[in-house]
Amino acid sequence: MSVVPDTTTKITFTDNNTKFNTAGVQFIINPYDELSLTKALEIVEKNSGTVTVATVGLADSDAVIRKALAIGANDAIRINAEPVDGQFVAEQLAHVILEGGYDMVLTGRESIDYNGGQVCGLLGALLNWPSVNVCTKIDVIDGNAHFERDIDGGRETVISSLPVVASAQKDLCEPRIPNMKGIMAARTKPLNVVAPIAVDGFGHYSSFESPSAKQAVRLFDAQNAAQLIDALKNEAKVI
Repeated sequence: MSVVPDTTTKITFTDNNTKFNTAGVQFIINPYDELSLTKALEIVEKNSGTVTVATVGLADSDAVIRKALAIGANDAIRINAEPVDGQFVAEQLAHVILEGGYDMVLTGRESIDYNGGQVCGLLGALLNWPSVNVCTKIDVIDGNAHFERDIDGGRETVISSLPVVASAQKDLCEPRIPNMKGIMAARTKPLNVVAPIAVDGFGHYSSFESPSAKQAVRLFDAQNAAQLIDALKNEAKVI
């Protein structure tokens, strides 16, 4: 599970545009991860089992993790490290997953802050498990996982043995809203903090910049198509 800035957050940077400025930022569960959490709860309600939420993050992410527990997860694991990139996160999660002996791992298709979309595939490679990306339907039937996902020109159905890792796409399910009972129960559910493993060779971000400001709209007279074509070709360079 990723902890990400709320979509209404005004993004700014510090340290000469090398770090994201977290001052005053409201953090939430990554929406795609919220879908994967809901689907995991639906699966265990049909087939029995438990749901563990795992995230790589520092102590300031605990409040968001508690929301995941309030939604219905049985317990949570926080790997006590800054999630510097997708490879680092996958390495940390893979270690915890192997130690825990889980049958299925569900992630979001991507986090809405960096939009890397790497963790599902990387986990499959690190765990040596099948991985199925951007799923719009997930079920467990007779001990096998059944997936559907959109592909170019149609929809693909995939059946896999367990264990397996998959990522959630929109339309998978409707996210759940924690009720008062869940919020109260979340206070006493286990949130286990573990130390990260040593990982070499992961990437880093050298700098960030905001998108260029939108230019003013230019209007062209309907009778002057040549001027419009010239602007599109020589100024906008789109034709």
